[in-house]
Amino acid sequence: MQCVILAGGLGTRMRPLTSTLPKTLLPVCGKPFAWHQLHWLAAQSVTEVVYSIGHQGDQIRRYWDRELPPVDSIRYIDEGPRLRGTGGALRLAFEEGALRESFLVLYGDSFLPIPLGGLWSAFESGSDPVMMTVHKNDGRWDRSNVIYAGGRVRLYDKNPDPITATYMRYIDYGLSAVRRRVIEAVRRPLFDLAWLYRRLSIEGQLAGYEVAQRFYEIGSPQGLRELEQYLASPIKVYC
Repeated sequence: MQCVILAGGLGTRMRPLTSTLPKTLLPVCGKPFAWHQLHWLAAQSVTEVVYSIGHQGDQIRRYWDRELPPVDSIRYIDEGPRLRGTGGALRLAFEEGALRESFLVLYGDSFLPIPLGGLWSAFESGSDPVMMTVHKNDGRWDRSNVIYAGGRVRLYDKNPDPITATYMRYIDYGLSAVRRRVIEAVRRPLFDLAWLYRRLSIEGQLAGYEVAQRFYEIGSPQGLRELEQYLASPIKVYC
């Protein structure tokens, strides 16, 4: 499996820590977050990582130049100082020939302790352009943004109107399986995946894959503390 890691953001909520470090290199249990993330991916049979980098991205390169990566290959797609949005980052990776026919997409600040084999098998057995992992959130970890039923994302909307929001019990888990053709079809250099996924959900083309385990992230100080507590558990192998 190939996984694209979107790691080009500014990390504004984690300043001043991210004033000198990209968010994905923030220390977690004594190691950069990227170390935990890639070792988890490698344990799930991901062999190839494509890093979409931007803000202080050279530090990510230098880290993996020093540290032996657990995956077979790492490739970098650099957005430079003008960030293109999460979808634009994938479009740039497509234009540079970095994307396989099917691949996973993950954010550079997300740790998602689930097995990937089920998601990948379900995606490969279907024909939908995107399969989004979803979690029954009910507003616990963040604001719910998905209407999900029968294996389909009926609506994905990060900014729903108040009435629609009352029907949203699920949340985007932060991991998707994507076919390259859907990125190829968007002929614009700057766009967000949220826009694309919302459009696909309205068109009935967004599959869903429900997961039971909560997600972790380092996009906020509280999220960082919770991840460290999770990884420090005696049954974990990452810390």
